[in-house]
Amino acid sequence: MFDVNANTMDMNSSNEPVSSLPTRDELVAELLPVPEPLEPLAPPDPPGTDRIVAEALTYIRGRRGADLVSIILVGSGARRGLTAHSDLNFIALVKGQDEGEEMIRVADRLIDVRYRGHKAVEQELTYVSRLPPLLRKGRVLFDYEMIGVKLVEKAAHRFRQGPKPANMNEKIRLKADCLHRLGKAQDMAHQPATAQYLLGIFVEHMLTAFFRLRGYWVTAPVDVLKFVATRDATIGEVFDRIVTAPTLTERLALGQELTNLMFKDIPHAARVD
Repeated sequence: MFDVNANTMDMNSSNEPVSSLPTRDELVAELLPVPEPLEPLAPPDPPGTDRIVAEALTYIRGRRGADLVSIILVGSGARRGLTAHSDLNFIALVKGQDEGEEMIRVADRLIDVRYRGHKAVEQELTYVSRLPPLLRKGRVLFDYEMIGVKLVEKAAHRFRQGPKPANMNEKIRLKADCLHRLGKAQDMAHQPATAQYLLGIFVEHMLTAFFRLRGYWVTAPVDVLKFVATRDATIGEVFDRIVTAPTLTERLALGQELTNLMFKDIPHAARVD
């Protein structure tokens, strides 16, 4: 006779009994929910960035003194997307209208500082398209009476509202401007270096037109082409081919294809002759 309730036993290579049934803990573990994967963390700032930022803050505060009300870090530094060749961009809000811009260097990092009247910036949030996406992710590093924090909050609110839609007159102007830029490049096809330079300007204007026509805020330069491709795969592919095409003739032809795609529903400027 043997006990049917006893664990079934096996023998290992050492002739020692080993249980073939799972333990209570093992059975309970199988019932536990599988944890969701954690969201990827933002990449850390490169080593030494904190010291560079601190040095820049000390310089800006000493430069403006009592006139300074807030210092906001914007751009790739605020997004924690610094690379080896990224600069740090600061907007220093001041009380008066003594505005300006300067470039300094801390260690091997370039620092771009823009001094702006805080009241002027607040007013410009309603009509300057580059400000809401720039300021909404800004990191306020120095503040007086919460002026910088409130400005960042207003920028985020303005961003959620979306850019002001382009009316038909603006759309026609965008089309005319881009066709003009492309035509200049085509006219200089016999001078490839000049034509390539003009074609680069044309591509920049086409990217601006894409964001205005579709009603999107302009993204960071490093993300522009990726953003376009995710919103319109066909147009994104043509932009990519313009950049990578091996010959000037191909790039000019792709420029014409791109304008036909993007402005197909927009009329030309009216003729009065």
